Amino acid sequence: MSEHPTYGRIEGRLVLIGYGSIGRGTLPLIERHLEFDRDKLIVIEPSAEGQALLARRGIPHMGVALTPDNYRAVLTDLLRDGGFCVNLSVDTSSLDLMKLCRELGALYIDTVVEPWAGFYFETTDNSERTNYALRQKVRDEKAANPGGTTAVSCCGANPGMVSWFVKEALLTLAKDTGAEATPPEDREGWAALMQSLGVKGVHIAERDTQARATPRPRGTFVNTWSVEGFIAEGFQPAELGWGTHETWFPENGHRYETGCQSAIWLNRPGAITRVHTWCPTPGPQFGYLVTHNEAVSISDYYTVGDPGAPEFRPTCHYAYHPCDDAVLSLHEMFGSGVNQTIHEILDVDEIVEGIDELGVLLFGHEKNALWFGSRLSNEETKGLAPDQNATGLQVTSAVLAGMVWALENPEAGIVETDEMDHARCLEVQRPYLGPVEAHYTDWTPIQNRWELFPEDIDESEPWSFRNVLAS
Repeated sequence: MSEHPTYGRIEGRLVLIGYGSIGRGTLPLIERHLEFDRDKLIVIEPSAEGQALLARRGIPHMGVALTPDNYRAVLTDLLRDGGFCVNLSVDTSSLDLMKLCRELGALYIDTVVEPWAGFYFETTDNSERTNYALRQKVRDEKAANPGGTTAVSCCGANPGMVSWFVKEALLTLAKDTGAEATPPEDREGWAALMQSLGVKGVHIAERDTQARATPRPRGTFVNTWSVEGFIAEGFQPAELGWGTHETWFPENGHRYETGCQSAIWLNRPGAITRVHTWCPTPGPQFGYLVTHNEAVSISDYYTVGDPGAPEFRPTCHYAYHPCDDAVLSLHEMFGSGVNQTIHEILDVDEIVEGIDELGVLLFGHEKNALWFGSRLSNEETKGLAPDQNATGLQVTSAVLAGMVWALENPEAGIVETDEMDHARCLEVQRPYLGPVEAHYTDWTPIQNRWELFPEDIDESEPWSFRNVLAS
């Protein structure tokens, strides 16, 4: 990028919680595009590694882990005069931090609805460990306390950026099929547009091909982003938004009787639940049905009619093929029943090849399927922003876009990315996404099946989840 526009100014404290891979990549973008008083920046980072790096870079920081017992005192002292809280941590309750920031009049943003430490592995009721349940508590807070200081929930790459891609993909599909392509002005309009275009569902279809020259050591979990975050969500039950075109229901599936009722969950970890999907580079591929907030929020946002008995609702879920080292790490972890104690994130300077191809696959319409997304390479990332690989930049640039939107809309209350101005957000983010492309395909989940091993599939509805589910 030859120019770095300034999008706004943060008044008061800038509090960054977490200085892992995403925090390290986000701060340079904030410094590049937002004005703030340097003496009012503080990073909260409990790890010794993060603190040492912050000290070397001369960045003010606090070496404390936020807990249910201390978060109010710590953050109230920092944000009593307002400011902006950027929560990029694990093991902190997004909802509790969000509520406190709104009490204090401080803007807030996070990339996931995160619970306090211990929740993912100590909660015994699988229905309570779903992202549906975590999200619903945030939606309940939004309903109970509408308006007020803006808090942006779940604004990373996915959840986050992919919700903006869905809208761009719908407008692309409308234009290419001769339909009305004027952007709708509200949720009802967007839902009606998706329904009118015949879209039956959305895969958040991702293929990460980033690789390093050094083989993965056994006993080490290697990933291109937070290992702790991936393991936590991988051990949650698989879940997906459940569309009105579905006529089959999985034996291990469970519905919800409260809330928006847009999703179901499977009594099986997402990180070992495979689905058939499609991305431009590999074509047909397996992905993991890892739970994500956007699977629930997108199906909810595009619902037409009564949530309990909708006229239209799309199926939506993540279909993730992580980098090969992460796949091997998952196999080792689930195969042995032991969580590796050594965690490594592929550094931008050690990656020798590959891209992170992250987009949305809209399927079931008259042109069959449309993939729309970012195909960002690690090599291109090096020239765009420091301290991150391609996967990281897709996340951090979305955080930047969400921050800009919040500064421009400071009294919007609690919002998800589906509810934001996607065009403005992508205007900020797009310079960091590499090629953003639309690809049509005639592939369906019932193609290329092995005839030697007949499967129980539904040929009358190629895009049935019955056909998408692989194991």
